[in-house]
Amino acid sequence: MRKLRLLLFPFAGIYYLVTLTRNKLYDTGVFASKKYDVPVICIGNLSVGGTGKSPMTEFVVRLLQHEYNIATLSRGYGRKTKGYLDVKPDNPATMVGDEPLQFAQKFSNIQVAVCEDRQTGIEKLLAEVTAPEVIILDDAYQHRKVEAGFNVLLTSFHELYGNDFLLPAGNLREPRAGASRADIVIITKCPEHITHQKRASIIDLLNLGNNQSVYFSKISYDEQVHYIEGAVPLNRLKVKSVTLVTGIANPKPLSMYLKTQGLSFTHKAFGDHHNFTNTEINELEKLDCILTTEKDYVRLRPLLKMKALYYLPIKAQFFDGEELLSKEIRDFVSNF
Repeated sequence: MRKLRLLLFPFAGIYYLVTLTRNKLYDTGVFASKKYDVPVICIGNLSVGGTGKSPMTEFVVRLLQHEYNIATLSRGYGRKTKGYLDVKPDNPATMVGDEPLQFAQKFSNIQVAVCEDRQTGIEKLLAEVTAPEVIILDDAYQHRKVEAGFNVLLTSFHELYGNDFLLPAGNLREPRAGASRADIVIITKCPEHITHQKRASIIDLLNLGNNQSVYFSKISYDEQVHYIEGAVPLNRLKVKSVTLVTGIANPKPLSMYLKTQGLSFTHKAFGDHHNFTNTEINELEKLDCILTTEKDYVRLRPLLKMKALYYLPIKAQFFDGEELLSKEIRDFVSNF
């Protein structure tokens, strides 16, 4: 695969020119970016694949939900519909996308919407009877038709954008220079023990501006697995024949964590946002016990009759600086 990607470098050069030109046209005002009269927070990345956008979106929701009317707006990746939709907790994932459905089921006091055109989505939200006071854009860093007031850029510890290349030779959606638009850069999915020396070397690699803050986070796993009847400790599954079923970009951290917890399991890995076929569902029904991610659970639960379907929630946990990060976000909203 690596050798094949090396052969694709000439195409990455073409992609570089296209994306660089597009960004320049927005930066110089030839292409218009629209601003809004409400605080808009954009959470995104430069690369394809999982960098932990959903846990970060949930972090911001938890931070602000008791002070403001919050709305999240996503594209609704993987849905079979188009256009603007208000997301309800009982919607099928194929209609609204798995991550927005996860937000709607987890947070009953916020608005959740999907729309591939973020301008249209924001305008629809603002036309609601109870208009949001803060809008969080999930995965919209490259959607430059909207000028967010506050940009949060995520990059995974093991796949830093500073070490990456543009598509198709690498995983970057746009040149590394796009990081200059970020107000905050968060290094996600860090190992449990990361030295200050390693942090300093990453900051040097990313070469950020003096006005940009940097934070380091890791995945924090819940102590309990959840299912339709409630929740039980993870170690309760040790007496079961467990199959880990994932449809996420990078299931390796979850798999490694479960092994450190002494859980024995087999693993069925599917592609990110995978839409399960009837044949696959019939095969999964034959399993004794399934453990999955929260994002996969919202897709699988309506399709499977089995009770032994569990998911393990995750959160973004910061090594230090969480209070300062929270203050930066709150200050942006309150001073808007």
